[in-house]
Amino acid sequence: MQSTIRNTGRRLLDQSSPLSSAKSIYPLSTSGYGLDQTRYVSNIPVKGGGHIIRKGTGGRSSVSGIVATVFGATGFLGRYVVQQLAKMGTQVLVPFRGSEDSQRHLKLMGDLGQIVPMKYNPRDESSIKAVMAKSNVVINLIGREYETRNYSFEEVNHGMAEQLALIAKEHGGIMRFVQMSCLGASPSSPSRMLRAKAAAEESVLREFPTATIMKPGTLIGTEDRIMNTWARFAKNYSFVPLFGDGSTKIQPVYVIDVASAIIASLKDDGASMGKIYELGGPQVMTVHELAEIMFDMIREWPRYVKVPFPIAKAIASPRDFLLKKVPFPLPNPQIFNLDQINALTVDAVVSPNALTFQDLGIVPNELKGYPVEFLICYRKGGPAFGSTVSEKLGSPEL
Repeated sequence: MQSTIRNTGRRLLDQSSPLSSAKSIYPLSTSGYGLDQTRYVSNIPVKGGGHIIRKGTGGRSSVSGIVATVFGATGFLGRYVVQQLAKMGTQVLVPFRGSEDSQRHLKLMGDLGQIVPMKYNPRDESSIKAVMAKSNVVINLIGREYETRNYSFEEVNHGMAEQLALIAKEHGGIMRFVQMSCLGASPSSPSRMLRAKAAAEESVLREFPTATIMKPGTLIGTEDRIMNTWARFAKNYSFVPLFGDGSTKIQPVYVIDVASAIIASLKDDGASMGKIYELGGPQVMTVHELAEIMFDMIREWPRYVKVPFPIAKAIASPRDFLLKKVPFPLPNPQIFNLDQINALTVDAVVSPNALTFQDLGIVPNELKGYPVEFLICYRKGGPAFGSTVSEKLGSPEL
C-alpha cells in the first residue's frame, strides 16, 4: 500500500501543473525577490556624474535611486524639498536636533519607511557622518537670519556648510551636494548673514567643486517670515513699519518654485554641477510693493510708518548688544532685526548674466492668487470678509 502511494506521488510531481506553467512564463529568480520581473531598484554608481534618477513608476512607492540627507529639513524650505523628494520615491534622511515632534509632519510625505528621522548634533563630526553614511545626495538648507546665545551667524551659515562639504568629500559616495545661499550674498554686504553665506559658497566649492549653489530671493509661502510677520503686526498695531522709504528692490520668490529648482538640479545630466543659480521671482518689486500685496490679501487699508534706517538700527541695536552679556536668552527679533535692516540698505535682485530658473526648465509663479492665499487667515471677518483695496477704489460709492 505504501509503495502504491509513493509511486502515485512521484507521477503527480512529474506532471505539469499551474506552477510549472507559471515558471515557463515567469522563471523563478534566485535573488530572493520571487518572480523574475523588472524591479525599480537603485543601481546608482558610487562616483561620477550623469543621471541619478532611475526609471520607476514615478510615484511615492517607486524607487528613484536617490538617498538624500536633507540638513535643515524641519525648516520653512525644508518641508517642501522633502515633499518633492518623497513623492518621486526618494528615501530621505532627516537630521534633527530638537524634540521628536519637530519632524513628525515630514513622515507623512513619503511611503512607509522612506522618511527616516535621525537625531544628530551639528557640532559632533561623528554624528554628522552617521546621518550621511548611506546617502548619495546631500542638501544643506541650514541657515538663520538672527543670532542666538548659542549659535552665531558665522557658525550657522558658514561653518556648518564648510564642515558638511568636507565630510561629503571624505565620504566618497556623495554624487551631488546642494548648498542653499541667499540672493544678495556678497563679501561686501552690510549684512553679517549675507557675508557668512558668501563665505559658505566659497568654502563649499573649494571642498566640493561639483556642488550646486542655489541663491533664492525672499521666500514667500505659508510659513514665511516676512508676509506673516507683517500681517500679524498690522493686525495688532494697524500699520507696518517700512525701513527707509520702502524703496529697496527685492525679487521675492514662491517657496515651492525654489524646492522644484533643487529637484530639477538633481534630475539633470550633471549640467548644474559646480554652478551657481540665482533664483528670483518673475517680478522685481520694492519692499513697499510687497507690503501692498499683503494688505490687499488681508483686506485692510494700507497704513505705513516710514522709519529712517539710522532710527531703525538704533531701535534694533540693544538686543545685539545685550545678546551675550545677559545670563538669560533674549526674544528672537521679528520686525526690528538689525541684520535684516542692514541687508535692506542694498537691493537684492538677480544679476544680469546669472543662471536662473529658466536654465533649470522652471517658470516661477507670480505672487498673486494661490502663492499668497495663505494670508486670508488674517482677515478679521473670515476668508470672505471685505473687499480688496482695488475693489474699493472702483466702487461707485466713492
